[in-house]
Amino acid sequence: MKLLENKIAIVTGASRGIGEAIALKLAEHGAHVAFSYLSSEEKAKALEEKLKGFGVQAKAYKSNAGDFAESETFVNDVIKEFGTVDICVNNAGISKDNLLLRMTSEQWDDVIRINLKSVFNITKQVTRPMMKAKKGSIINMSSIVGIGGNAGQSSYAASKAGILGFTKSVAKELGSRNIRCNAIAPGFVETDMTHYLTDGDAGKKFLEGIPLGRFGKAEEIADTTLFLASDLSSYVTGQVISVCGGLNI
Repeated sequence: MKLLENKIAIVTGASRGIGEAIALKLAEHGAHVAFSYLSSEEKAKALEEKLKGFGVQAKAYKSNAGDFAESETFVNDVIKEFGTVDICVNNAGISKDNLLLRMTSEQWDDVIRINLKSVFNITKQVTRPMMKAKKGSIINMSSIVGIGGNAGQSSYAASKAGILGFTKSVAKELGSRNIRCNAIAPGFVETDMTHYLTDGDAGKKFLEGIPLGRFGKAEEIADTTLFLASDLSSYVTGQVISVCGGLNI
């Protein structure tokens, strides 16, 4: 059974890792997918073709979610092309980890802009069409690090913690319009962005704290996103779902 037949979904930062897995999962369940990317046009075009293989409409947009003007143009272009927005997944993110004493102001600003301001930028743009339709699901990608912190990741933790407060506030603002807003807090997931956390001695240390005894897979985050995007979660809003193998226990 396809859970998202003919829904229109936006996914930011979808050309690789968790974002790519989410875009594929939504398309597999019948959603038409518009996604943004910033770096590799080759990967973006390849994903576009994979998505179309599910028999849905799909389009890649080169757009920086951390830039307000670009976000406005991106969402407006999607609405022109697809008609509306039913599902918004704010996934774009980076990490520039460093100890606080060594962290530069530029590193801090980059992470806050791409990880946190992007969520404001895109959510603000999709709110109007969702309010008009009196329905919608906004899903923000936070992190277990945003809940518990992690040494050497103060900027990343701050950006991801900010997403949690934003998510709950938006859920309260838009609930009366039948628009839901939830967050996912992944634990340590195996992607090209996290390999330095999951390899070697550092990886062994983190594994010791995970009751399920393994790192997560991008597809497992995508499955949770599917749940929040679909009517299976029609009475769920303002929540943070930790997909972390029990790391936060």
